[in-house]
Amino acid sequence: MADSTDFADLLAANAEFAADFQYGGFDGIARAGVALVTCMDSRIDPLRMIGLKPGDAKIFRNPGGRVTPQAMEALVLGVHLLNVSRILIVPHTRCAMASGTEAEIQARIAASAGVDASWQPIGVITDQARALAEDVHKVKAHPLIPDSVKIGGFIYDVDSGLLKQEA
Repeated sequence: MADSTDFADLLAANAEFAADFQYGGFDGIARAGVALVTCMDSRIDPLRMIGLKPGDAKIFRNPGGRVTPQAMEALVLGVHLLNVSRILIVPHTRCAMASGTEAEIQARIAASAGVDASWQPIGVITDQARALAEDVHKVKAHPLIPDSVKIGGFIYDVDSGLLKQEA
């Protein structure tokens, strides 16, 4: 178990956040009807970048912002149970998942960890535009995502904050 001081700053920030918490009792649906699949990159503020606030959207984050089986599960749930009618798939510029081959990234991890990391699968992205087009097609073609759901693929520029529609 972690030492009680390891998270003290975060727990203090949480207490401050909770002091005027306004989302208690919320039902969890996406008020704006939006779902967003994006990368875990800390330069991305998913709600603010599209002018939304907590409660407006369902957000799924993973390395590279890919539509993995888990992301697809979230999208199906969002569409059928949580008011989602628009889906944005948003990878970003200067993504670590597009910065090298799987072997190169595994080697960087191994150098940091001090142990072999070649056994750990890494979902590298060799062609970001192609991967985004594939992910958009995957969602559009899914039998549990109706044609009425609008699906778009965008690249987020981490240097300008702008989205550019690609698919």
